Amino acid sequence: MKRVSALALLALALVAARPAPAYADLTAFLGLGTSPSTRPARGFAFGINLLIVGFEFEYSRTAEDLVKAAPGLTTGMFNGMVMTPTGNTQVYLTAGGGLFRERISDTTATSFGTNIGGGVKIGLVGPLRLRLDYRVYNLRQAGYKTPQRFYAGVNIAF
Repeated sequence: MKRVSALALLALALVAARPAPAYADLTAFLGLGTSPSTRPARGFAFGINLLIVGFEFEYSRTAEDLVKAAPGLTTGMFNGMVMTPTGNTQVYLTAGGGLFRERISDTTATSFGTNIGGGVKIGLVGPLRLRLDYRVYNLRQAGYKTPQRFYAGVNIAF
């Protein structure tokens, strides 16, 4: 009888100790780049989320404005995330790095950059969420070294 109880407790412990499931999500967004002038931005992000940590790849493109001498900015960043493990609303902080290309007229700069930011994912219906995000970039080889971006997007978790 002791052996059966011990095996039952061991089986229960193994079931309870299994890793938390990973979830993925996809975001399509529209936003604004603010340095040196406000211009439209758009892009997408794909993430893998564990309980309180996650990882994502994000691609973004901010439009060029020749009249205001504001360069276009294209980024491809890999980020780590720390988030609240709540159900309907999830607050997160993110930081990462990747490649960028700044372009104005025929002049371009391509190099490595970093970013830091945060945001919130707000549940709407089923797996559909509203995502609000703010980022500050550090682009040492660019003409504008610390551009900022704010976006709103549609996020679907799966």
